[in-house]
Amino acid sequence: VQLQASGGGLVQAGDSLRLSCAASGRTFTNYVTGWFRQAPGKERELVADITWNLGSANYAASVKGRFTISRDHAKNTVDLQMNTLKPEDTAVYYCAARSSMSRNYNHWGQGTLVTVSS
Repeated sequence: VQLQASGGGLVQAGDSLRLSCAASGRTFTNYVTGWFRQAPGKERELVADITWNLGSANYAASVKGRFTISRDHAKNTVDLQMNTLKPEDTAVYYCAARSSMSRNYNHWGQGTLVTVSS
């Protein structure tokens, strides 16, 4: 499966932004899709993930209540709605996917840069 991430940009603190991850080559059926981010000088972290079949979502503590991950069966996309953005949310965001039977994400999209100014 090929993943294409989009939607990054430059916003001000408090603003919202929506990222989208589109899959081609196959559907997300039986996959878990996650959004990761990596800020300069920091390790990559999992921001949120969602199971395609049931839509069960998990969030990092730092974004819980501000970010919402969702999937669209018709469009075969997984979106990340980011509200009340903070400067510390600045990072390159990546979408990734793994089989629900695996613990390793082995499909990655290119990153999309999100910059939040104070």
